[in-house]
Amino acid sequence: MHHEEYATRAEAKASLFEYIEVFYSRERRHSALGYVAPAQFEGNEYS
Repeated sequence: MHHEEYATRAEAKASLFEYIEVFYSRERRHSALGYVAPAQFEGNEYS
């Protein structure tokens, strides 16, 4: 995502959406989950 050039606005929008949904939201700590990332929460919750 960083320092990428996009031919169209649609490509940029798709890249941003992918970053937010695939990486950022899975890694960001959420207060509702006790300040752990969702992936970490799921790993602890079901193990």
